[in-house]
Amino acid sequence: MSQLIPSEEELHAYVDERLEPVRRRAVELYLAANPEQAARVDGWRRDARHLRAALSGFAGQTPNPRLDPAAVRRELRRRQQRRWANAAVLLLTLGLGGLGGWQMREARLLAANPPMADAVQAHRLFADAGALDLSARDPARLQAWLGEHFHHVGTLPDLSAYGFTPLGARLLSNEQGPAALLVFEDARGQRVSLFLRSPGERYARMPSGERTEGQLQARYWSRGDYNYALVSAASDSRGAQLRQVLDIAL
Repeated sequence: MSQLIPSEEELHAYVDERLEPVRRRAVELYLAANPEQAARVDGWRRDARHLRAALSGFAGQTPNPRLDPAAVRRELRRRQQRRWANAAVLLLTLGLGGLGGWQMREARLLAANPPMADAVQAHRLFADAGALDLSARDPARLQAWLGEHFHHVGTLPDLSAYGFTPLGARLLSNEQGPAALLVFEDARGQRVSLFLRSPGERYARMPSGERTEGQLQARYWSRGDYNYALVSAASDSRGAQLRQVLDIAL
């Protein structure tokens, strides 16, 4: 490893505050002289803040190594690098070589910041983590819980026709303010989640769409004052119908 130019792992160690003071100062000088790298590191630091906010409710509970912020960040970094590689292959396949510089940057920005990535992350962290407010299992209580924190949201529809009943909810937060994860479960233990939050800087109004990430399918949209995402198993054919029902009601 060069003593002047920090490696990728060393930059991540800098974000995680795991560098010795002397080397940390050297990295700070390097970043001050390299604005593009400094912008990347600032993005990683924002991710770390989001994770700390999302995991803040675990204080006092038995630690789960899988939910350690550093471990989660490593997994997110691995997936981000894979998305970047896929985006690069796609651009080459489409023969966009002449426009490569600008379009590669756009593709990387989109791959690194997919719509409602925090919804998929929240589903992975909390839908199966036993960290929900189970008092919100009753539909009426869930609606009341939602109204306490989000004053311009509609009435939650009854999803029992699709086999789902409320399991619980969790209040989260990000830089835009409060966010919520509502989890529903069917008789077989299959879970879906509805995530909502205020619009963010990158996606002020969420374009309606969907994307698959691993075994999960995220369907997202904007309505009223909030952005929404329904996260379900990619193999669950009920996801499209649930998304339509929720979009109409909320």
